[in-house]
Amino acid sequence: MTEAEATGLYLSGLKPTILVLLDCGQRIREQQARISDLERQLALARNHPSTPSGMRAAFTKANRASMPKKKKLKRRGVHRPSPDKINQTKEHALTSCPACSSPLPPPSETRERFTEELPVVEPHVIKHLIHRYWCRVCKKIVEAPVTDALPKSVIGLRTVVFSAWLHYILGVSFDKIIQLLNLSAHFKISTGGLFGSWHHLARVLQPLYEQIGRGAQLSAVLHADETSWRVDGRTHWLWCFTNKDLAYYVIDRCRGSTVLLKVLGKYFAGVLVTDFLGAYGLIRTLAKQKCLVHLLREIVRVNLLDDSPQWKAFRNQLKRLVLDGLRLGRQRADLEPACFERRKTLLRQRLTELYVRPYSNKHAKRLRKRLDRHRNEIFTFLDYTEVPADNNHAERQIRPAVVSRKTSYGNRSKQGADVQAMLLSIFRTLELRGYDPVNTLLFVVQEHLRTGKPMTLPPSLPSAPVANQPQGAPTPV
Repeated sequence: MTEAEATGLYLSGLKPTILVLLDCGQRIREQQARISDLERQLALARNHPSTPSGMRAAFTKANRASMPKKKKLKRRGVHRPSPDKINQTKEHALTSCPACSSPLPPPSETRERFTEELPVVEPHVIKHLIHRYWCRVCKKIVEAPVTDALPKSVIGLRTVVFSAWLHYILGVSFDKIIQLLNLSAHFKISTGGLFGSWHHLARVLQPLYEQIGRGAQLSAVLHADETSWRVDGRTHWLWCFTNKDLAYYVIDRCRGSTVLLKVLGKYFAGVLVTDFLGAYGLIRTLAKQKCLVHLLREIVRVNLLDDSPQWKAFRNQLKRLVLDGLRLGRQRADLEPACFERRKTLLRQRLTELYVRPYSNKHAKRLRKRLDRHRNEIFTFLDYTEVPADNNHAERQIRPAVVSRKTSYGNRSKQGADVQAMLLSIFRTLELRGYDPVNTLLFVVQEHLRTGKPMTLPPSLPSAPVANQPQGAPTPV
């Protein structure tokens, strides 16, 4: 409304003015309701469990008007330090001015500048002259071992290990690895040659994969998780069994307890940390811990579907119970043992009171059954100091496979799936133990080729996170 229109409305009298103001007020209320509805829909979309993490705000910024002004500190700039080793020195001189082309006298001063550059890589072709000898004792011809390549392979061992690490850990596709080798290293190789070299490497590393599997069986605390996979276009499942010392991967068509029995045996003498998948309930263990983060995510998911009073009452009690348990776990070192045990007993009593009550709400009934089924697996982390309350470690270790799945879409054959699980297990285990996976695996294979002794993975470095005890149950509180 312009100033002239407002003046005309005022001069028209009281009743027309009131009618116009009431109409404007109604329009304002409708627009405000529409804005509130759009803001609520946007908040639900951002907080939905299926929303990618990149679309969620990591934190909410405070109002700038209420924030105290910080005094800006002058900081020195950070630059790349000068290298200690100089491989080449280049002199840059002028005989004439680049601006006017006039001749220049001798230089009045000299300044230094350092640049670091990757060298031009050319394939390093090695001719091996293998001397052969007749052993009078063994009655056979013997020769010195070649450690630069696998038996009957013309591709160097370092190239095979490095390219396998690029694919199975970093998720680089086959075509890009071939382009990288062809363009940057001038190393000509075909897709079949690359596949064949990885399969050959996997056959040699079979003992290391079996060693990791035995370590998983003897672990005191073990995390387990699974994700979908594709083998020759068919649905399979990639299983991950891991702790702070190892990561063991298995690709199988089954998502049931058959895989658990194959990997862990009929009885697992440790604590198994998992989500609420029913297959984990069919294996016998010393103890189990269900992921409480999954339980909290389930509460968030149901909140978007149900806002009934009974669900809200059940939700508040369950959420408060879980958060109190997590808080008690963090306060373990600050409390007296008697006080800690008393609070732990009270938590279990509250859990019992929660799942014995009858509920008419379908979501409350479903979660009540889940709590009743896993009543001895909710607060296991309070009984053992090494057991966490979540399964985040397994989800972090399964993420490299998920990233690789986006570029490779799984495997084309069962043999390729076995190679994927084997090399992924070995590389990830070496990383968890604090080693450089490429150079360490290269050293292990070369020592095996040189000495003929069985290969074994090195233990965890002291600087790396210490793994759980390989045998026996966790130390009780």
